[in-house]
Amino acid sequence: MNVISLRNNVNIVGQGNQLLIFAHGFGCEQSMWQYITPAFLSEYKIVLFDYVGAGNSDLAAYNASYRTADGYVQDVLNIIDEFQLEDVIFIGHSVSSMIGMLAAIERPEAFKKVIMIGPSPCYLNDGDYEGGFDEEDIQELLQTMEMNFSGWASYMAPFALGQENNTPNVQNLERVFVSQNPHIAREFADMTFHLDCRSRLHEMTVPSVILQCAEDSIVPGPIGHYLHEHLPHSSFEILDVKGHYPHISHPEVTIERLKHYIKEG
Repeated sequence: MNVISLRNNVNIVGQGNQLLIFAHGFGCEQSMWQYITPAFLSEYKIVLFDYVGAGNSDLAAYNASYRTADGYVQDVLNIIDEFQLEDVIFIGHSVSSMIGMLAAIERPEAFKKVIMIGPSPCYLNDGDYEGGFDEEDIQELLQTMEMNFSGWASYMAPFALGQENNTPNVQNLERVFVSQNPHIAREFADMTFHLDCRSRLHEMTVPSVILQCAEDSIVPGPIGHYLHEHLPHSSFEILDVKGHYPHISHPEVTIERLKHYIKEG
């Protein structure tokens, strides 16, 4: 097994010529796609991985580059280079939507399409721009993660999923949150909520798809419209579901729409 496979816990499964890379969001790891990937195994080759610092990645490889998006973008590019991947359809959840976009801006020839689930180019409110959070909110979140990581996880899981406490989905997401290294998870959160990609959107030449939940507890409604307006070659659809993790809470709807946009074009 090569260095990149071990470092990013890369797993390649499925059949077919079209490559799909599924990229998890903040606080998560590749098992978050378990309700989605079985529907694609017979037709597509699927690349699953953990960002360095998440899941079963090599924690020893975590360094200062991951305090910005650069480290995570490089993870994606390293996987593409190591396995000589071409015509990639990148499916990113939450902050991974922007990580995928930045990777596609840097290496457009490797990408066929970027599909974004619950994306946001900036989570902070800024004048007329409604990102969803004030700086005070972010600092409170980071402080809670630092002082009571398990308490943060038990609050965040139902809030992000838009479901009641103690449902199997909430329990599973909370378990994944808690399993992360608290220090690394806090730095990932800091990077995520302070990331601002608005000035880079116009650089995107690869076609993209924006899938936004109708009631998203993390990303305000206007964000999808903002992205669609500023992202060249983009498609936009509002999913009639609640929560920030439709691939967990509403896998059937998510699968159906992903299949549509994967086959489109």
